[in-house]
Amino acid sequence: MSLIGRREKVLKIVVDEYITGAMPVASQTITCSYNMEVSPATVRNDMASLEEEGYIIRPHASAGAIPTDKAYRHYVESVSLDVKLSLAEQYLVYELFQETQEEMEQWLKLAAALLSRFVHNVAVITSPKASQCHFKHLDIVALHDFVALLVLVLHEAKIGQRILSSDTKFTQEDLTMLANKLNSAYDGMTSSKISTGKMELSPEEKQVTEHIVEMMAAEDNMRHGRPYLVGLHLMLSQPEFANNPRGLDVLELLENEEWLETVLQAEHSRTKIKVIIGKENTDELLQDLSLIVGEYGTPDQAKGIVGVLGPKRMDYAKAISSVNCLSTLLSESMISYI
Repeated sequence: MSLIGRREKVLKIVVDEYITGAMPVASQTITCSYNMEVSPATVRNDMASLEEEGYIIRPHASAGAIPTDKAYRHYVESVSLDVKLSLAEQYLVYELFQETQEEMEQWLKLAAALLSRFVHNVAVITSPKASQCHFKHLDIVALHDFVALLVLVLHEAKIGQRILSSDTKFTQEDLTMLANKLNSAYDGMTSSKISTGKMELSPEEKQVTEHIVEMMAAEDNMRHGRPYLVGLHLMLSQPEFANNPRGLDVLELLENEEWLETVLQAEHSRTKIKVIIGKENTDELLQDLSLIVGEYGTPDQAKGIVGVLGPKRMDYAKAISSVNCLSTLLSESMISYI
């Protein structure tokens, strides 16, 4: 049964009050603090109906109400996914982005810091990723006579490093000449095109090429870029984590870079913003949390994820508007970077 009229208002009050105070919401609070124009008994009856329909729970008969996952889902569906930050906050974000050096890593760090600050929870941002990455530039730096560092830069703003070892002694001049040759040959190519190339290669050039192909193939196999998290301390300072041993388990899960891949395997929404609430998360450790994610990037180049992770009791309107703002700015930044 869909909610209408007064019960809709009562449920919104319960969710708003619980988001703000993290305490069960009593019918007396609703009657005294809001102009309901009905008796306390009527509000109690409305709350009893909401409990029967699965929108709220009460720890015991005389306790206040706590929203369920169903209530948060209903609440989120009433929030416009196009909601925007205040003009003052938008101005702050744009000003800070203009002052930042034109380096994708710096933009990602700034976006994560701002997002975490706005929502007081964890900001989740992945580096941009294309369905197939493309070779841009290679540097090889001599570390010792038989050891060198390979630095691979991709057109999609990815940077990878790998240690090379050889039985043959090489100089920096030798390595620079080798890198220059491969840079000229492989510019703009995918890993599959590089691996099927017919160019004559020396043993050293072949070894470096194999490393390049392996690194690029590993990036291609990832659905999303590696997640970058900021604000874990803000999330763990929320009342939900006070004296809660599951907090350590959540931290351990988030240390695994593949957790986001698992969460986003299923499509929870066809809209540009996805809101995954409580038990909609496939991993049990995340079922006390909500994740709000949006995409940034360009369809024909590369895409990344920008999102918020926090307790189900979060300010969804603020989180959605913040994700909208940062995804737009990161998309614009990527266009100028590429």
